Amino acid sequence: MNLAQSLRALPKAELHVHLDGSLRPATLIELAREYDVPLPASDPAAIARFMNVTGARDLVEYLDRFRTTLAVLQTPAALERVAYELAEDTAGENVRYLEVRFCPVLNTERGLSAADAVEAALKGLRRAELDFGIRSGVIICALRSLSPKVSLEMAELAVDLHGRGVVAFDLAGAENGNPPSDHITAFQLAADANLPITVHAGEAYGTPSIHEAIHYCHARRIGHGTRLFEDPELMHFVNDFRIPLEVCLTSNVQTRAVASAAEHPLRLYYDQGLKVTLNTDNRLMSGTTMTDEYRIAHEQLGFTWDELCDLALMSFESAFLPWAEKRLLVSAAAATIGQLNAGRQQPSEPPTIRVD
Repeated sequence: MNLAQSLRALPKAELHVHLDGSLRPATLIELAREYDVPLPASDPAAIARFMNVTGARDLVEYLDRFRTTLAVLQTPAALERVAYELAEDTAGENVRYLEVRFCPVLNTERGLSAADAVEAALKGLRRAELDFGIRSGVIICALRSLSPKVSLEMAELAVDLHGRGVVAFDLAGAENGNPPSDHITAFQLAADANLPITVHAGEAYGTPSIHEAIHYCHARRIGHGTRLFEDPELMHFVNDFRIPLEVCLTSNVQTRAVASAAEHPLRLYYDQGLKVTLNTDNRLMSGTTMTDEYRIAHEQLGFTWDELCDLALMSFESAFLPWAEKRLLVSAAAATIGQLNAGRQQPSEPPTIRVD
């Protein structure tokens, strides 16, 4: 088995992927036709090229493409279909656990309620679990650009659906000039309800954003965290308290958070012992897959096979799941990695199982 085959077979967990950034190009075309949404092309390959954000100057320009996908995600049927297909696609590359995030208030332009939008996505994910055996959950996002009142409503919805498919609460959107602490009431409500919290931070803004996410907003994971290295003391804190980073290599290049994948601090974070995970962010906008992200880590950052296996296990360990369920996923993934190692030509040390 060569490396490409091994990477696809490697059991993986995807913890940071946006539903509205991960449509299949063909599905986007079909939904646009159904809902009379204009597109610049009608060929899946051309649409994939158009939606792949390669020329953005920053995160704000990167996010502009979401106008197109959100225009077709305004009905229960569309949301259910896209969630199902995302789970199917990820299961096809042996992603065994999937956390899908989106801000349901953005799916209410045609009268759908935010709660119904979440239920539609959950319905698609549940069908995919039955069909493909992939475990999944939803992370409800608030947006920095919307009022704190809306964030509070999203937090209330996440708390209400916790244990019924929703696994966490998040804050996303344009980071510069929109500190997490502006939405502190929503985060406090989520924390008081024992709902796990992750926050996009340290991507388009520096370490003060990460500091606020952890110390003001109770973040138990950090979305991206690309610029964490700029504050060594904060980096030590993140390491000491095992706060996972949801790393997205391809999208960090596209949003200019880093100049190139080869310059991404993932290598530094891993070598320093931080808990790091690999993710796609947006399969459509970034034109990537989970397998691609692991390949890039190998080719651009020198991660060995054993280190990639370690990254995969850390992703399972970082899931927003009950302890007992997480241990089962980690053990099953470690067993599969052992089997893959036995089938590879070069010897490999058995993976270390740790849930910390």
